[in-house]
Amino acid sequence: MKQKPDLSFWKLWNLSFGFFGVQIAYALQSANISRIFRTLGADPHDLSFFWILPPLMGILVQPIVGTLSDRTWTHLGRRIPYLFVGAAVAVAVMCLLPNSGSLGLGLSSVMIFGLLMLMLLDTSINMAMQPFKMLVGDMVNERQKAKAYSIQSFLCNAGSIVGFLFPFFFTWIGLKNVAAEGVVPDSVIWSFYIGAAILILCVIYTTMKVKEWPPQEYAEYNSIAGNSGDSGKSGDSGKSGNWLTLLRNAPAAFWRIGLVQFFCWAAFLYMWTYVVDAVSLTVWDTADSKTEAYQTAGNWTGVLYAIQALGSVVWATLIPRFSNIKTAYSVSLLLGALGFALIPFCHDQYLQILPFLLIGCAWAAMLACPFTLVTNALQGYGHMGAYLGLFNGTICLPQIIAALCGGTILKLVGSNQSTMMLVAGALLVAGAACVLKINKK
Repeated sequence: MKQKPDLSFWKLWNLSFGFFGVQIAYALQSANISRIFRTLGADPHDLSFFWILPPLMGILVQPIVGTLSDRTWTHLGRRIPYLFVGAAVAVAVMCLLPNSGSLGLGLSSVMIFGLLMLMLLDTSINMAMQPFKMLVGDMVNERQKAKAYSIQSFLCNAGSIVGFLFPFFFTWIGLKNVAAEGVVPDSVIWSFYIGAAILILCVIYTTMKVKEWPPQEYAEYNSIAGNSGDSGKSGDSGKSGNWLTLLRNAPAAFWRIGLVQFFCWAAFLYMWTYVVDAVSLTVWDTADSKTEAYQTAGNWTGVLYAIQALGSVVWATLIPRFSNIKTAYSVSLLLGALGFALIPFCHDQYLQILPFLLIGCAWAAMLACPFTLVTNALQGYGHMGAYLGLFNGTICLPQIIAALCGGTILKLVGSNQSTMMLVAGALLVAGAACVLKINKK
């Protein structure tokens, strides 16, 4: 098998640049879904159920995209066509979702329409996001992968900063941050419109700048040990492509990293679900979604998310400096756990900046470390796209389980959304402990 060549910084950058636009869309979804459904009239104890659909669609879509793209060859490449289709659907849905409350529907109909749009939005974002991870796995050698995924993490968090700040920014320039009961404010609606425009522009840039290897060249760089690999199978031959077979043959590191992922993504699911209410309760002493204070808290939570992303950008540049990636991973998760634990005790809105900076450290590690470890462990296994699609189950499944349990756990902690941040912190501590069980090969 030929050694993959070193890529220049800008080639590594171009491989992941479209992630900037995709992450704006993902940030708008993450920061505003709970706010949108609370504004539409959802009960806090039912709120976590609305978060089942995004990871459920992810666990279904990403393995399919990974497997199909392993077998796809077009003049645009094997991964980019899926990126482009996913982005196009996401743009359409981003223009519809925030208008759910403006269609004159009854409460139940609004909720069903909103859920349908959320399902389509997350499906399309997942479809657009997965190809970037695969492109790095396909085209970057092992020595540069940590750098490549760190660049991806940087762009991811830069896009997050923009998406998170949009509602606050549009309120600042004069768009209304309050609306009639059950209607989403203009500041949120226009955030989704502008985010959709940036997304499609970034994807067009990636399509123009990135040229995937043709089948024969791909096979030369990605052939399986003991198998010459032909251009039609692109080095992914040699083992059955059946998902169950692939999972049985997966290295132990695949499963151990997945266990860490379970605790981490459950923790962040509870943050996305309850943090607007937690910040509103802790700082503004209200969780009533009909009040102006609640909508102000929603905007400020977007600012805090941006601060988290900024912390992630800075921390992502430090992760490669650790001599041991497992140490970087574990320390980052412990810092994030401390951040979650501090949220209920920071009663000034500006004091909330500190915990979100710490949470950003965990987020940077979650984006960079698992894929560095798992793609290195999968060298020589073939079916990289299918494996990374299956690995996405370690992101989606914990969110589904956490969403199903969210209402029950909320009742157990006294129906206090702020206390759910302590639950999230405990989950990250468990994840940090599990990092120690990972074998790097």
